[in-house]
Amino acid sequence: MAERTAGPGVQSVERAFELLELITDAGGSAALSELAATADLPLPTIHRLLRTLVGLGYVRQLPNRRYALGPRLIRLGEGATAQQGTLALPVLKKLVDQLGETANMAVLDSDQVLYIAQAPSRHSMRTFTEVGRRAHAHATGVGKAVLAQLPDDQVRGIVARTGLPAATEASITGLDGLLADLELIRRRGWSVDEQEQELGVRCFAVAVPGAPSPTAISVSGPVSRVDEAFGQRAIPLLQAAAREVAEDLRHR
Repeated sequence: MAERTAGPGVQSVERAFELLELITDAGGSAALSELAATADLPLPTIHRLLRTLVGLGYVRQLPNRRYALGPRLIRLGEGATAQQGTLALPVLKKLVDQLGETANMAVLDSDQVLYIAQAPSRHSMRTFTEVGRRAHAHATGVGKAVLAQLPDDQVRGIVARTGLPAATEASITGLDGLLADLELIRRRGWSVDEQEQELGVRCFAVAVPGAPSPTAISVSGPVSRVDEAFGQRAIPLLQAAAREVAEDLRHR
């Protein structure tokens, strides 16, 4: 756990955000006993902070007495996500100019990937993923690039909650196969969606390093154009673009 800043006001804020992050890491809800076992805080302090967060709407208590993320966080998250997508849009447009195919940016949100920015290809035949769309992470290029940033135990937790539904006959439907693919992605630094989300569409994706939440960018298009030779050109450009987005996020 990070060292807390001295001062009672700031320390209280740090502790409150620590609890919110612990609830998030637990999949969106956690019991008081689980938070007490994980947080380096006295139980009365945890209970007092949770009571305050519940009163403000940032945490809610479920009928089974577990604590879950509250509805007021949605507005904050949507605002931050929209800003992140806006910052990335010039970089995505440059990718389209370089490669000619649709470029997307997505983040991990509630166990799925959420598309937050897109620069469309100028080809008449192109992919049509929309900003605001959600998809299961295991069946998309950006999703697998996002999952590869997480430890395997966290991936197992996501799979336990969402399953591995098949979007196409090429989708990964077994946990062992997914974990093996994620290990390969970590070693080589990029992911590929081989018609796993939509038949006839291939996608190459890379993670955005150091983003506030697990994030990835991608280029995708018909398999007739997005082939192995395209991937060899695209991957270095994607990696450079991801570094540029990461730098922009740090400075903003």
